[in-house]
Amino acid sequence: MTQTQKILARAAGREAVQAGELLTVPLSLAFANDITAPVAIDEFYRMGAKAVFDPAKVALIPDHFTPNKDIAAAKLAQKTRDFARDMGVPHYFEVGRMGIEHALLPEKGLISPGDVVIGADSHTCTHGALGAFATGVGSTDLAAGMATGMGWFKVPEAIQVVLHGRMGRDVSGKDVILHLIGLLGVDGARYCSLEFTGDIAGLSMDDRFTICNMAVEAGAKNGIFPVDDVTREYLAAHGARPGWAAEADGEAEYIRTVDIDLAAVPMTVAFPALPENARTVDAAADMHIAIDQVVIGSCTNGRMSDMRAAARVLKGRAVHPRVRCIIIPATQDIWMACVHEGLMDIFVAAGAAVSTPTCGPCLGGYMGILGPGERCVSTTNRNFVGRMGDPTSQVYLASPAVAAASAVAGEIAAPHHLKEV
Repeated sequence: MTQTQKILARAAGREAVQAGELLTVPLSLAFANDITAPVAIDEFYRMGAKAVFDPAKVALIPDHFTPNKDIAAAKLAQKTRDFARDMGVPHYFEVGRMGIEHALLPEKGLISPGDVVIGADSHTCTHGALGAFATGVGSTDLAAGMATGMGWFKVPEAIQVVLHGRMGRDVSGKDVILHLIGLLGVDGARYCSLEFTGDIAGLSMDDRFTICNMAVEAGAKNGIFPVDDVTREYLAAHGARPGWAAEADGEAEYIRTVDIDLAAVPMTVAFPALPENARTVDAAADMHIAIDQVVIGSCTNGRMSDMRAAARVLKGRAVHPRVRCIIIPATQDIWMACVHEGLMDIFVAAGAAVSTPTCGPCLGGYMGILGPGERCVSTTNRNFVGRMGDPTSQVYLASPAVAAASAVAGEIAAPHHLKEV
């Protein structure tokens, strides 16, 4: 069995499972945000449920339209808040101690290896970086999960991604996953588990979170990394349970194996309007694509290493006068760390705006809506038509280093394209 199949088999009390089987499995955690929770709450009560299966295994995180952008958003958050109180859910994270859900939950030690996790958000696959089976579900499945403590899944086939070597200077996990999606296409891993293995020791946890976060952009059911010393160090630092580390069998079946030489992965940009439209940043820079906005943040790239990467580029430089640069640390702890390390000074001195944690601009919610014909370089995960605003606007996906360099240049650029300071 693969790593994912072993986790599902263990959770289901089975010695073995095969791809294509349907399983009903106990859940380790079920969570939702301010957009998806209200729908799930309605379904929860409609099915006649009176209480959640285990308040400690439910998490509710208003992060998409919070701090509330309007009355409608306030009502969504209020409904989520009231439900958390009524159900005695301890893991409710309100403004002031909230964060973007896929960064906050691991930070709070709520995800462990071997867990079975569902979230009413497609990027729940982020948590596979910790060796968990984590996948996004619809709000109805989330409601059933909160009521019964059970989830149902079709056991996925698997694609093995074997990593070799180490990434080059300024190359990050974002470049690796954009490169991989470029190879696979946006449906190349449809309902498969993307299982990463090989030379992973050189990848930080932040790199792994980013890679698993965008597994769904290749159509994958989940992305997952094996547990190693880097994982265990992260778990210990955040007070998480050691969990159960599954390892794929040597004879595990994969429908495809992809080998990636990390040293050969270039800094990469995904052109509109699909994440699979991957090109090298050097090729993009040669096109002199003028931009209007840069967003650095999101569940994909709002972590501390992302903030540091942006600060290294912006230090001593100024954001181009034509560009709006918006920086969003993913959690309160990351925001505070930026203050203590002096990164906020660098961001503000460069001419960037810094926000409290929110998903806002990623889905065109607020805090950075694009107007007609505007172009944005963003560290988010999707660049569909109209994703961040007007249908004629365009989104280019990139790493924090590329996004920051582009903010300075006023066009798509990489750090090595800028003058030394």
